[in-house]
Amino acid sequence: MADEAVSKRALFITFEGLEGSGKSSIISFLVRYLKKKRLSVKIFREPGSTKVGELLRNILLDKKKVISPCTELLLYLAARTQLIEEKLKKAFKDYDVIICDRFYDSTIAYQGYGLKLGKMVEKVVNIFSLGIKPDLTILLDGSVKKGLKRIKDKDRIEKRPLSFHYRLRRGYRAIAKKEPLRVKVVNADRSLKEIYSSIKKIVDDFLRKKCIKKF
Repeated sequence: MADEAVSKRALFITFEGLEGSGKSSIISFLVRYLKKKRLSVKIFREPGSTKVGELLRNILLDKKKVISPCTELLLYLAARTQLIEEKLKKAFKDYDVIICDRFYDSTIAYQGYGLKLGKMVEKVVNIFSLGIKPDLTILLDGSVKKGLKRIKDKDRIEKRPLSFHYRLRRGYRAIAKKEPLRVKVVNADRSLKEIYSSIKKIVDDFLRKKCIKKF
């Protein structure tokens, strides 16, 4: 673990965004950047990163499956609790920074707003996050249509009507407005170079505030 980087618990950074927002490439960039700063980093994704989570991911994204909104919510919560109990809790002790591709904000946005399950989602999310909360969330916000056009073979979620994806974007913006200190919005419609520059600034400022000396 990096010298005097993190005391007691790893910093927890999550990435959120619309479909086709480019999270994967941007997360890869941030991992390389942090490792150059001699910080140990572990990546997870939701749903997934455990055997149970990956099985649930396959079910949730399968275009042939018909899943009710409440069942979908429960499957995402099940994948999350498995990840927390099986891997996250231990990783917090072993690394400087943990990065997760989606976490509970996705559930609030996708099931709460997108599927119109409402405030009930926030209540169960709070229960089944088992006390784990991101220290920093980076929200990649951009055009719904542009993001979907980037995806060639759409899964069950990506194939939903535009109205779903617009509600999803409104949900994410509502979350960011409610928690501006934690959730930082990045315009995902720009070039990768511009996006990377914004990410570096956000993360460097965040690490300085956490008193990590090498920043």
